[in-house]
Amino acid sequence: MGLKTFLMKHAIKSQMKGVPKEQQDMMMGAIEKDPQFFENIAKEIEQKVKEGKSKTAASMEVMRKHQDELRKLMM
Repeated sequence: MGLKTFLMKHAIKSQMKGVPKEQQDMMMGAIEKDPQFFENIAKEIEQKVKEGKSKTAASMEVMRKHQDELRKLMM
């Protein structure tokens, strides 16, 4: 596991404190499969926040946009 992947997983884990362990594990597995995809999602969310959207609204918009790819990675 590369340093970027490790840092990304750590950052995501810290934001998933109230999420059940099973779901956390599923998300971590998806990140390990394609860390670049999740890095791109983070950049898209960041850009939308800079454009004035709330972090939640930006996250929801980007996740909806990539929902098919996310589904595949979560399996």
